[in-house]
Amino acid sequence: MRKFIQVALVSALAMASFTVSAEMKIAVLDYQMALLESDAAKAYSVDAEKKFGTQLQRLRNLEAEAKRLQERMQRDGEQLGQTELEKLDLEFRQKARDFQAESKQLNEAKARADREMLETLKPRLDKAVETVLQGGGYDLVIDRSAVVDVKAEYDITRQVIERLNSTR
Repeated sequence: MRKFIQVALVSALAMASFTVSAEMKIAVLDYQMALLESDAAKAYSVDAEKKFGTQLQRLRNLEAEAKRLQERMQRDGEQLGQTELEKLDLEFRQKARDFQAESKQLNEAKARADREMLETLKPRLDKAVETVLQGGGYDLVIDRSAVVDVKAEYDITRQVIERLNSTR
């Protein structure tokens, strides 16, 4: 009898939880994707490529020159005189220092520009998310990174991107 009551109680609780979840409106949102796939973020990416393109090309050139010097030292090291080898080594070290300094400078400038873009875009994204959530009447929104798999009908990321793109 006691076993029967426990089974009945567990069954009743299970049925109650199904009823609650059936009434609950749940959505999944990939906040980062919504940000990165927006028209504003794509435009920023193109602008950043133009803005930092010359510095990036300079870094690539420095890297190529340093590799060329290193390969020459390894390949011709035994045939070169001591002074020539020291000269190549000094030149290689200078290129490496220049590369590190310019790389650090570029990374800092890019990070600063990224932060500025994010500060500008985040309020608009938050408003787009809020509008979609209110319009959909969702009871629970889960971050996409916390979900293993989700049906497309529960993912509101595209709606948020569309809403964000429609606001200027």
